[in-house]
Amino acid sequence: MEFLLNKSKAGKSVNVIQELLKLTNSIISQMMLSMRCSGSGNSADGVRTLVREVTEIFGEFNISDIIWFCKNWDLQGFRKRFEDIHRRYDALLERIIRDREEVRKSKKKGRNECDQGENVDEDILTAATDTTAIALEWALAELINHPEVLKIAQEEIDQVVGKSRLVEESDSPRLQYIHAIIKETFRLHPPIPMISRKSAIGRDPKVWADPLEFQPERFLISDEVDNNSGPIDVRGLHYQLLPFGTGRRGCPGASLAMQELPTSLAAMIQCFDWKPAATSKTGDGVDMSERPGLTAPRAKDLECFPVARFTPTLFET
Repeated sequence: MEFLLNKSKAGKSVNVIQELLKLTNSIISQMMLSMRCSGSGNSADGVRTLVREVTEIFGEFNISDIIWFCKNWDLQGFRKRFEDIHRRYDALLERIIRDREEVRKSKKKGRNECDQGENVDEDILTAATDTTAIALEWALAELINHPEVLKIAQEEIDQVVGKSRLVEESDSPRLQYIHAIIKETFRLHPPIPMISRKSAIGRDPKVWADPLEFQPERFLISDEVDNNSGPIDVRGLHYQLLPFGTGRRGCPGASLAMQELPTSLAAMIQCFDWKPAATSKTGDGVDMSERPGLTAPRAKDLECFPVARFTPTLFET
C-alpha cells in the first residue's frame, strides 16, 4: 500500500501483476522459507521469474505431446526450455535449502529442531504465488470495467471499516460483497482451468443466469443457483463453483487464499481508485483477453494509475 501511495503521489503507473506477485510470493516465502521476496535481488527476482515461466510453459500447446510420432522431436523447443527451467528451479531451491542449513548451524539450534529438516515444496511455492496474484489482477480488472460494482464495494468497506483505518483480515467476514466479487471472479476466471471437459461449468447457462456477465450480486441471492441450500461455498461443497477442486484432490491452499484475497482486494480499493493506462481496442474499458498458461493469465499485464482516495494514518508523513 505504501508503494502504491508513492506511485500515486508521483502520478506514475503501476504494473499491477508484477507488484501482486511480489506480495503473494513474499507471503508464501515467509511462511515456507522465512524469507521475503517483496524487494529486488537475485533470490527475489529469481523466484518470481521462475514461477511465471513454470506456469506459462504448463499451459502452452506442445505438438510433441499430441502427435505420437513427434514425441522424440523437440519441434517447438519445449524440451530445451523445460530442462533449463528445471535446472534453474532446482538450483534455486538447493541454494535456499543450503542457506537455511547454514543459518541453523550458526544459531546452534537444538537437536529436535534440526532433525526436522527443510521441506521445500516447489508446487506450493509456485501455485500459491501465481494463482493468488492472477485472481487479484482479474478481480481488479473486472472492477475497473464495472465502476458501479466498485462503488458498491467501496461503500461496503467504508461502512464496515470506517474512514480512519486500513481494512484488516478480521474485517473480512463482514465484507460480504467483497467475497461475492471474489467468487464471481473465480466463476469467470478460474485460477487453474485444467480439466477441459469441465472448464466451462462456471459459464454454463443451465446453471448460471447471464453467465457471461460479471454480477457479484448472484452470490448474495442463494436460491438463484442453489435452491435455498445456503450461500455458495468455494471449498468444494457446491459443484457449480470449484475453483479449488474438491475431496482429497482439493487445493491445500484454499483457506490461505480465502484469507488473503478478500483482505488484499479490499485494501487496494479502499485506498485507491484505479485508472487504466490502456484500454481495449474497442475502447470499452480494460482488455480482458487471456493467453495460454496453467493459471489462465491475462494476455496483457494490467497497467494502472492508482489514485488515492483514502490514506491511512499508518502511511502519512
